[in-house]
Amino acid sequence: MADFDPDRFEDKYANYFVELQQAYKNAFETMNERYDSELIHGIDQFVLNESEPFYEGDGQFRLELPADPYDRLQGVLVDEGKFEEVLDRYVAEIESELRAVFGFEE
Repeated sequence: MADFDPDRFEDKYANYFVELQQAYKNAFETMNERYDSELIHGIDQFVLNESEPFYEGDGQFRLELPADPYDRLQGVLVDEGKFEEVLDRYVAEIESELRAVFGFEE
């Protein structure tokens, strides 16, 4: 993968689009193997499609979600507690994959 430059991450979609796609894809595959695929697809399509990754420094990334993620979910019946639990795990997986893709963890 490309050498990571925090300044270039400011324009992440121009400079690191392929790496971002790979991190999200890896996280999706991991989550899809472990959780209900309908819920994972719903989170991916209706919540994470509007998420924004940020580099926090020291090899750490943060994923900013759109407002009211549960209300954005469509076509999947799940209680809000379960949704929040799975979404939190999914976000952690994406942040971990970002660290891996950009070479901050093995």
